[in-house]
Amino acid sequence: MEFLLTDKQHALGEKVRAFTKERITPYYQDSDRQGRLRAALIPELAAEGLFALRVPEEYGGLGLDAVSTGVVLEELARGDLTACYPVLNAALVAGILTANGSPEQRERWLPAIARGDAVVAFCMTEPGHGTDAAAVELRAHPRGGGWRLTGEKTSIMLGAYATHGMIFARTSDEPRARGVTAFYTRLDDRYLARSTLRDLGSRSGGRATLIFDGLPVTPSDVVGGPGLGFAQGMRGFDYSRALIALMCVSVASLSLSDALSHARHREAFDQPLGRFQGISFPLTEHATYLHAARLLAYEALWRNDVGLEHRVEANMAKWWAPKAAVEAAHQALLTLGHFGYSEERPLAQRLRDLIGTQLADGTANATKLVVARELLGREFAP
Repeated sequence: MEFLLTDKQHALGEKVRAFTKERITPYYQDSDRQGRLRAALIPELAAEGLFALRVPEEYGGLGLDAVSTGVVLEELARGDLTACYPVLNAALVAGILTANGSPEQRERWLPAIARGDAVVAFCMTEPGHGTDAAAVELRAHPRGGGWRLTGEKTSIMLGAYATHGMIFARTSDEPRARGVTAFYTRLDDRYLARSTLRDLGSRSGGRATLIFDGLPVTPSDVVGGPGLGFAQGMRGFDYSRALIALMCVSVASLSLSDALSHARHREAFDQPLGRFQGISFPLTEHATYLHAARLLAYEALWRNDVGLEHRVEANMAKWWAPKAAVEAAHQALLTLGHFGYSEERPLAQRLRDLIGTQLADGTANATKLVVARELLGREFAP
């Protein structure tokens, strides 16, 4: 396996790092305090081509590989984890549409995603179930050759801002996943009520509850065919979970760097804090865990690029990286003591933001279940 990025990937990373330093990092804490994304953020991300990462070139995108997309999100997370979600959602949904949409659908939908004209939400979770995603209750009622969507989705990241949604709804009474269909459509507020949630972290992300009151959809809005939505969404997670892992590691590594700097320069009992094993050894351990999580995430993306099965690696990365990141950020905060605990510095906010990644795109238990079934065989696993 090649552990080095290509020159092109390095250049892409440097370009995104410069953009992040100038246009993302300075607004990190203000966006959190105001509880909303800057109005200019979406146009700025679009101008940098960050919504076009996984859109094929023939539809106005960049057609980047999975590893390069990981490089972009890793750099973007250095400035603001929450600012990654519009880019992550665009990559996830564009990948599903490219793999499952008809040529006409791809022509209709993908250019708008690439331009940033469509801000996309992934509408799976409902009030009665999150991890049990196949138990979708939102109904698609037949009406005039199409359907009307009625019901509720919740915990929808970017739900307060999204113009379009990948919506999973039940179109038949077949049990579980077999009755679930995926629709991609505009979120028309005439048939939709949005309620933004007040969160511990990622407060600018617009996580929301969406109540559908007869939103009309047509057969041309069905992605991949009736009853196939759940499987398509789960396959998309095999890719996005590795990206979230890299986002986590990037944010936690920043906090760890702050802690290492503090351990070099802060003195106690006439010597640097780093001289004390109780300070230096925990930081060393967390640096090791983060490094391992990063390599695992990139392995999953690399396997995706070369056409190898990557479900195990992506799901391993998804449960391990958020856990390692939260623990590393917590240790960093403790190392800085009262300086870290203050909201005047970004450490506390980073920790709050990271906790949310333990829920996004599947909890630790949900991803462990996927791995267990692959390792043991479904008949021998939970």
